[in-house]
Amino acid sequence: MAFSRYTIRQLDAFSVVAELRSFSEAAQRLGLTPSAVSQLVNELESGLEFKLFERSTRKVSLTAAGREFLNASESVLRQVREADTIAANVRNRAVGTVRVAAPLAIASMLLPKAMRTHAERFPQVKIQIHDCSVERMVDLVAQGDADMAIGPDRSYGENVSRQNLFSSPWVLWCAPHHPLAVERTVQWDALRQHPIVAAGHDHERSVAQMRSALPDDERITPIDVVDNISTAMGIAAEGLAVTLSPAYVQPLAEKFGLVMRRIVTPEVMRHVCLYQPTQRITSPAAEGFAEHLITWLPGQIPPLTAHQKEKSRS
Repeated sequence: MAFSRYTIRQLDAFSVVAELRSFSEAAQRLGLTPSAVSQLVNELESGLEFKLFERSTRKVSLTAAGREFLNASESVLRQVREADTIAANVRNRAVGTVRVAAPLAIASMLLPKAMRTHAERFPQVKIQIHDCSVERMVDLVAQGDADMAIGPDRSYGENVSRQNLFSSPWVLWCAPHHPLAVERTVQWDALRQHPIVAAGHDHERSVAQMRSALPDDERITPIDVVDNISTAMGIAAEGLAVTLSPAYVQPLAEKFGLVMRRIVTPEVMRHVCLYQPTQRITSPAAEGFAEHLITWLPGQIPPLTAHQKEKSRS
């Protein structure tokens, strides 16, 4: 028999009448008239081609065929209710998997906190972090391998949108015993006198572009480029070089015992952005996590302390 021969409303009416043994009481529960409930059951019996109830003026009872069919009917209704619950959770952004691409510093320091606060409201949403290079994160979104990406400002095509989340100044990180640690602030020109290790080719290009207008002999060129910022900070912690990065990596730098010095004249800002696809529909869960990042993340970047502000003005 084709499924189109009966409906969920008919099965629901049958189940309630079978439970209450009364068309009038079933009508009250369903918010229908007794005749409407009777009509639904009659239509179901017609499609099934057997009687479900024995009816009399005093009672309603299931036929043998009705008892056989009841379990199957209620099983279908349970699955429909489960589907309704899942649909409501999806609609309300309460379930789903969200894939987020981000470079190591953001993936290790900012995203886990964002996941925890988001999980307080939506514990069934699973966030998967794809820690990747800065160079790859936008491509992962464009290719559909990530639902969104968070990272430094990068070029992007028509398949990806970009929204600025927060800005953070580029700063110097060095060991406490490094000669530059005694300075209140650091001028860009002073950096040419000290070895610099860059974390990733994105940082290498950023450092070069900051002074790209200068003659070749006055430009700032890293002596080495490593893949991960933690490696660069480990080298800096031993006093072998200094490294440059945005100030928002401070929690990681402090674990290496590094000190931060503002780089001035000029102060250069790093913009951190949210990248999302424009040519495909993202899930409600992904939309919800993106909105969480937009509202929550900027407030997690610590402002400059009064002491740091005083240093940058000196």
